[in-house]
This record gives sequence, C-alpha cells and structure tokens, in this order.
Amino acid sequence: MITVRIAVAGFQHETNTFAPGSAGFEQFQMADSWPGMLVGDDVITQTKGMNLPIAGACASADGFELTPVLWCAAEPSGPVTDDAFDRISAMILDGLKGAGPLDAIYLDLHGAMVTASHQDGEYELLRRIRQDHADLPIGVSLDLHANISPAFVEAATVVTIYRTYPHLDMADTGARCMKRLVRACNRQRPAHAFRQVPFLVPLHAQHTGSAPCDGLYAGLDGFDGPDTYAEIAMGFTAADAPNCGPSVVAYADTPDQAGEIADHLFERIVAERNTFNVSMMSAEQAVALATHSEASPIILADVQDNPGAGGASDTTGILQALLDVEAQGALVGIICDPEFADQAHRVGAGGRLAMPLGAKQGISGAPPVAGPFRVDAISDGNVPYSGQMYGGGIASLGKSCLVRVDLPGMDIRVVVSSVRVQCLDLGLFTHFGLDPEAAQIIVVKSTVHFRADFEPIAASIICVSSPGAFPCRLASSRYSHLRDGLELL
Repeated sequence: MITVRIAVAGFQHETNTFAPGSAGFEQFQMADSWPGMLVGDDVITQTKGMNLPIAGACASADGFELTPVLWCAAEPSGPVTDDAFDRISAMILDGLKGAGPLDAIYLDLHGAMVTASHQDGEYELLRRIRQDHADLPIGVSLDLHANISPAFVEAATVVTIYRTYPHLDMADTGARCMKRLVRACNRQRPAHAFRQVPFLVPLHAQHTGSAPCDGLYAGLDGFDGPDTYAEIAMGFTAADAPNCGPSVVAYADTPDQAGEIADHLFERIVAERNTFNVSMMSAEQAVALATHSEASPIILADVQDNPGAGGASDTTGILQALLDVEAQGALVGIICDPEFADQAHRVGAGGRLAMPLGAKQGISGAPPVAGPFRVDAISDGNVPYSGQMYGGGIASLGKSCLVRVDLPGMDIRVVVSSVRVQCLDLGLFTHFGLDPEAAQIIVVKSTVHFRADFEPIAASIICVSSPGAFPCRLASSRYSHLRDGLELL
C-alpha cells in the first residue's frame, strides 16, 4: 500500500500598515485567542477540534501520513519584523527538509501579511519553499481578507478561501483545501485563472450575512465540482500594498474553463459595486439613537478600533459620547489599558480608581476618560469563549477587570484588559458577571466578527466611525502603494 505523506504548517498574520508597532518573534510565540507557537506533533494535538484551518485540514486527512512542522499566529498589528519572518520561515523550511520524502505540503496562511522587507509576505514564503520543492503540490488556505497576488496564485497548486465573515468556516476551509490538495497529488495540476477587482471594499461592508456578499458567496456553490471550483477574497484594506483588494481565483481542467468562471465572478462583483453598504454614524449620532431606542440591546460597533484588524483597542470616542449623555445600561468592551488594569488589581473589587482610562497609544480624536471608576470585578483574564467562532478556545486578556463610571446618574460599565483582544464573544462580558441581553447599549471593539455571537440578541446594530487605527473611511486613508486606478469605496 502506498502511503501519501503530507507536511502541514501555518504562519498567520493580518498586517495593518497604518497601525503603530510591529509583530516580532515574541508576538508569534504568545497565546491570545489562538494558541501560541506550536512545533511538531503539538501542531495537531493542540489545535484539534478548534475552528482553525489547520485543524480542519488535519482532521480531514484520514488515511494519509501527516508530518506537522510548525504553526503560529500573531494578533494583527503593524508589519512583521524581518527577524520574525526570517526565523519562522527558516523553521518551516528546515522542518520540510527534515520531513523526508513528501507527496504534498499544506499551508495555513492568512494572505495579508506585510513584512518590513516584503509587501507580499505569503508569496515570499512560497517562493522560498519552491526553491527546495519546485514541483511538489502545495495547497494553501487563506483568510477571506487575503490580498492575493498573481505570483502567489502561480506558486500555489490549489488555494481555498474562507467563505464567511464572521469566519465560521475556518476549519471547513482547511478541510476543503486538503481535499483539493490530495486530488492534485493524483492528477495533473488543475488549470487556474485569477482576476483582481478594481475597487476596495471597507471591511464593515464585507459581512457575508448581508447583501451583496451573501449572494456572491452563495454563488460559489454552483462551481464546486470534482475538478472545478472558485474562491473570492474580499481583501484587507489596511494593508497598503499593490495587491490590496478583492480578487477571484478559479480552477478547472483547462485554462479556458477556469477563465470563464473567473470572468463570470469578476463581472458579478463589479456589478455590485454600488450595493456595498459603507455607511457609518458618528459616535454622537449612534449614542443618541441607541439611548432613545425602545428596543434593546443596541450594538454599537467601534469598527475602526478593532484589535482584530490592528487597532489599539484603547480609543475612547464612544465611551465619551456615552458619558456626555449620562447613558444608562451601557456596556463597553474591551478597552486595553495594562496600567489601569494593574491598578484595579491593586485596589481590588470594590476599590475606587481616579486614574484616566484608555487613549494611551496616541490615536488622535479622543483623550483618556478621567473617571472616577469603581472596580466591580477583577480577573486573571483567562476567559473561555462560548460562541461559534472561537468556542472551545481561551481568550488571554492578561490582568483584567470590570469597572463602572463612578458618577451620579450614570450606569456605564467597561471591561478593561492588559492584552488586545477583539470583543467578538458574549463570554467576554458574562465572564465578569454581566448579562448582555439586559443591557440597553453594548459597545464592541470589533468590525464584523462580533455579529456571530451578538446579532442573535441585538435589537439593532450600528457601525460607528469613532477614530481608530483601522480606517473604514478609505478615502481618508494615507495609501501610497496601491496599484494604479484602484477605486476606494
């Protein structure tokens, strides 16, 4: 019996070139919402059952011999340092060389990595792998927000891409990639076609539960066959790079067939250019509407300070707007302020804090909130996720606390962390004894991922244009590396 041997590895980073800071090697070693750096068998055992592409890929590889090499991810931030990229790439390359004879390689990548020296980090990794494995089938799963280059598509044998945002199908996408990769091992490489869409879509308009993305992604099912399939990437608009933006990749038996599929999908996306909902409200408008709503809870999405897209998670624009109207029944999550959280632990539950909260990272538009605050609860920050997207995982907030604004006539409570974590799961509130369903207003520092867990309890959702390091008003962004002619929605 012939054994098919497949090496598996992952290296994920979504790079916000507008954000301060960078992702060094230590950031890839850290556990946050996902595990820290994994090597060898831990790649399989420590991700098993999680909604991660590599977990889905490995679970679907029954009957094949897997050689796990390395898996790591860092919270979205500024560019990956050369040291981190070169060291992690070398670890993957060395692991592949030491794996013995291989029939294929599976890679769990993001698709929007920018490094200090490379505007297309994923292609650079593939280029290095191809120097040692020129003809080996390589399957790659990518994030829906991937910024894909023609060179990358040429270097990969097959590519699959998430089809949901919120990303509920990460494991499914890894499994789909493994299936396509195994098929490529047993036949000639499929023909491919690639198209780049001539406009950028802000991320809050990429929700796959809303038009037009719901229809665009549903349409992909019609192309799924044994030898044909297609994928759509919507792009990550905060990565200022030439290949930023939506794209289509299609596979078929012949170049003409692949081209026809890619052209059809490209034309469908272009035809929807004016239907993407890019609207947002100011913090003052959104708070006024939420405060006077008879239905509750109203979710205010702080879309431009999303740590899951490189935001600092410490801006205070919406919190200040709540203070200005003396809001009642308001929850805010999560403001990252390590100094504040540390001091809250010093005074303990029931203690009082007069120190300012938030706005420590230099994002213009809102100063720190002066307080005072009362500490309702403290935590070590190890918070179990309960929602569909990360369920079974642990959020690592570091020292964290729940505080309330300690001023007469107000009912505003804030979850504060020491580590940036996107507020996408109800567990990040219930862990501190809160009942989100009983709130009038819930502020979440998230762009779309929160919808999976919060939308079922929401009376309505408002996207808010409060200042942050993740620009959703694209026309105001300071782009300098986009390809010519690209329109900003």
